[in-house]
Amino acid sequence: MIKTVRPKLEFLSKEFIQKIIEEAHEILEKQGVFVENEEALKLFKEAGMRVDEQTQRVYITRQLAEDSLSSAPSIIRLYDRTGEKEFIVGKDHVHFDPGSAAITILDHKTSEERKPVSEDLVKFCRLTDCLEHYDFQSTGIVSSDVPDLISDSYRLYIGLQFSAKPVVTGTFRVEGFKPMHDMLVAVRGGEENLAEKPLAIFDACPSPPLKWSNLTTQSLIDSAQAGIPSELISMGMTGATSPVTIAGTLVQHVAENLSGVVITQLAKKGAPVIFGGSPSSFDMRKGTTPMGAIETMMIDSAYTQIGKYLNLPTHAYMGLSDSKINDSQAGLETGIGAVMAALSGVNVISGPGMMNFESCQSLEKLVVDNEICGMACRAIEGISQRDEPIAKNLFEGFTQETQFLTMPHTRKWYKEEHTFPGIIDRDTYDYWVSLGKKSIADRASEEVDRLLKETPPSLLDDDILQELRKIMDSDAKACGVSSLPEIKL
Repeated sequence: MIKTVRPKLEFLSKEFIQKIIEEAHEILEKQGVFVENEEALKLFKEAGMRVDEQTQRVYITRQLAEDSLSSAPSIIRLYDRTGEKEFIVGKDHVHFDPGSAAITILDHKTSEERKPVSEDLVKFCRLTDCLEHYDFQSTGIVSSDVPDLISDSYRLYIGLQFSAKPVVTGTFRVEGFKPMHDMLVAVRGGEENLAEKPLAIFDACPSPPLKWSNLTTQSLIDSAQAGIPSELISMGMTGATSPVTIAGTLVQHVAENLSGVVITQLAKKGAPVIFGGSPSSFDMRKGTTPMGAIETMMIDSAYTQIGKYLNLPTHAYMGLSDSKINDSQAGLETGIGAVMAALSGVNVISGPGMMNFESCQSLEKLVVDNEICGMACRAIEGISQRDEPIAKNLFEGFTQETQFLTMPHTRKWYKEEHTFPGIIDRDTYDYWVSLGKKSIADRASEEVDRLLKETPPSLLDDDILQELRKIMDSDAKACGVSSLPEIKL
C-alpha cells in the first residue's frame, strides 16, 4: 500500500524562518521587553539577566531563550473531565475550540447583538459539549448578569458544570487564578492529579509591542507552577502595534512568544507552554482588526510554521469571521481560515462561532462552524489507497450497463471516504423549496433547539458540584457580590 500524504500549507522557507528568529533574538537582547510583574523581574535577575529597574525593561540573552526552548515540552497532553480521554497538543494534531471571550451574542430572531446572560453561557457550553468536531470547550462568553470582578471565575464555573471537554480559559484579574485553579483541582480530585492530567489551558496575552503586564505575567507564573499549560496570545496589528509588513509582524510575534516561553521556564523548568496568538492585519481605512483578512491568516499560518520549527505546540485564532450576521461572508472567512489552520497543522485552533472582530458569539454559527471544522479535519486526512489494486479490478468485465451503486466495494468504503454534514444543504432545489426555502442560519437555529432539547447536559457529580459552588460563592463574596444568577437547564 502507498503511504498517505498529509497535505500541508507552508509560507516560509527554512532560511526565512531562521532569519526571523535571529532578528527576534537580537531584539530581546538589545531592545528588551517590558515586564511589569515584580516576581518575574526577580526571576530574571536570578537568571543573570540585565533588568532596568526604572523602566522595568528586561534584556533576554539568546542563551537563556534557547535554554528555555529546550526545556519547554514539545507535546502537551490534555484530558477531559473524567481524566480518561486524552488529547495530544503538539506535532500535527489539530483541535478546534470556540473562540473567547465574546462580550455580545447574536440573537438569531432579531439579527442583532445583545449582552449575553448566564442562560446563554449555559447553552453555549452544552452545545460545545455535544458538537463532535470541537475537542475543547472555551470560556467563550462573558455573562453580563454577573459583575466584571468575577466574570473570569464564573465562566469557568459554568463551563466545568456543563461540558466534560478540556477548557481553554484565562484570567481577567490577578486574584482570579486561585478560585479558577481551586475549581479545576476540585474536579480533578487533587493538585497532583491536575498537574498530571491537565484539564485546562490558560491564555496569556502580551501587550504589543513587547510588553507583559502584571496580570498576564502572573498568569504565566501561576500556571507554570501549577502544571497548567499557558497559551501565549501575541496580538500585533500590522502598521498599528506591530510593523506593517507580515514578515516584520512575525519578528515581533516571535520575540513576544520567546519572552513568554522564558517566563514560564523561569517559573518552573519544563512547564507546558503553547506558541500562539491572535494577530491581525490592521485595516487603516476602518480602524478595525479583520480576523477574516487573508493577510491575518497568512500571519497565523507562518508563525505556526515557526513554532513547529522551534519544536513547540502551536495555537492560532482562525476559523472565525468579521461579519455581523450568518451570511456568505461569515461562511467564506470561516471556511478559508479553518482549512488553512488545519493544513498548517495548528494544534489548538480557537475561533469557531465568533464574528465581529472576536467580540460576538453566535450559537447558530457555532453549529455551522462545527461542520466546517469537520470538513477541514477530513481534508488533512488526505487521500488513502484503500485496496490493492486501487481500482483496475473494478473494471473487469466493464460494459455500458456497469454501475457502482450496488458493488460491495461501494458499500465497504462509502462511509470511510465521505463526510455527511447535517445542516449544509445538499438537497435538490424542489425538495429545498418544499422544506420552506430555509437559509443555513435558519437550519442552524433549528439544530440549536434540537440539540439542547434532545441532548442531556453533561453534569457533574453532586459532591463536586457543591465544592465548585462553595469556591464560586467564596470568590463572589470576596469581591462584594452577594448572590449569583439562578442556573436553569
